Amino acid sequence: MEIKILGTGCPRCNEVEKRIINALAELNVAADVQKVKNISAIAEYGILGTPGLIINGKIKSSGRIPTLEEIKTWIQEGK
Repeated sequence: MEIKILGTGCPRCNEVEKRIINALAELNVAADVQKVKNISAIAEYGILGTPGLIINGKIKSSGRIPTLEEIKTWIQEGK
């Protein structure tokens, strides 16, 4: 499973990262978690706002902080 957090490192982006780590731990799922901070690279994904969340190549969230339960659901769908 590949998870990408799109954002420049702002507190909102860091919160998404924390929630992803917690969700992975609770579900006992291994994943390659990457942070994409380069603005040009973020723009290539076509999201309009950060933080962005991509799981297995699919945009799951953009411009908001998803709940822990949302993230867990997306991870389970991606297994």
